[in-house]
Amino acid sequence: MPSEHSHFHRGEIEETVIESFGNDHSTLDGYSRRTTLSSKIYHTKGQEGSVCLRSSDCATGLCCARHFWSKICKPVLKEGQVCTKHRRKGSHGLEIFQRCYCGEGLSCRIQKDHHQASNSSRLHTCQRH
Repeated sequence: MPSEHSHFHRGEIEETVIESFGNDHSTLDGYSRRTTLSSKIYHTKGQEGSVCLRSSDCATGLCCARHFWSKICKPVLKEGQVCTKHRRKGSHGLEIFQRCYCGEGLSCRIQKDHHQASNSSRLHTCQRH
């Protein structure tokens, strides 16, 4: 059996207005009057660690990235922080702990002191253009 409140729409409040006369608690004309009041939803953007679906769900300075099998708001990377450089389009699909992208004015490039490292162990960091 569906819940009594299953027909409610997000952002609406439904109230049953009961007018009582004396102690008999009857309603005007014997009917319950229902008033639906529109209310504004003040949606706050997700903070670090909040569950999200896309980066627009997160506050400024955060992006929506995979963490195990869900997605949470994580900080956008700053200069010097390790980043993930994707060689092929779609190669990030298997990441369990996804990182955010580098912040504005930064790009994910091989760390300067690791140029001699083997191809498979190159460390990438967010660096100024």
